[in-house]
Amino acid sequence: MSDAKPVDSSWALTDEEGGVLSARWWKWALSAPDRRSPVADVTGEHAGWKQPKDLWFLAGTYGGRVERRCDVPTDRPLFFPVLNIQHTHLYSRVPLTLPVARADAYLNGAPLPLREFTAPPFWATLVRRSAWGIWAGIAPLAPGQYVLEIKADTGDGFWVDTTYHLRATNL
Repeated sequence: MSDAKPVDSSWALTDEEGGVLSARWWKWALSAPDRRSPVADVTGEHAGWKQPKDLWFLAGTYGGRVERRCDVPTDRPLFFPVLNIQHTHLYSRVPLTLPVARADAYLNGAPLPLREFTAPPFWATLVRRSAWGIWAGIAPLAPGQYVLEIKADTGDGFWVDTTYHLRATNL
């Protein structure tokens, strides 16, 4: 799968850090116009959409099977959802969750540790929002090719099966 195997790809985050990063991820994901949305993208073409300077977000999906190819920087950690949800405070002031029948992420076949994070209330698209999710982080990768597999299922009809073909390089 890869010519470069990470020694330790996990990236430890506290609950607070993970919650803040998940709010940042949602602001990033919601900021893209539909035609440039990394979440709606099925190829990886829009993976670089307005990436922050201190880390690299990988997009989730709206469900189903997606296979993407993209370059990622070697000097930043990666952060991405395995299963997540957000909503406005008009809908509920309490963060909603999803049932989790399955949630897995693998880098080159090795399982990644997953964490549940609840975002502090945040503003995106001029609306106050709440969010919850199962997330993963990967420490900066050495140059090379990687396969990231993300699989999740709520058990009630919603499922995710995403494969990223990543090329870690000096962007």
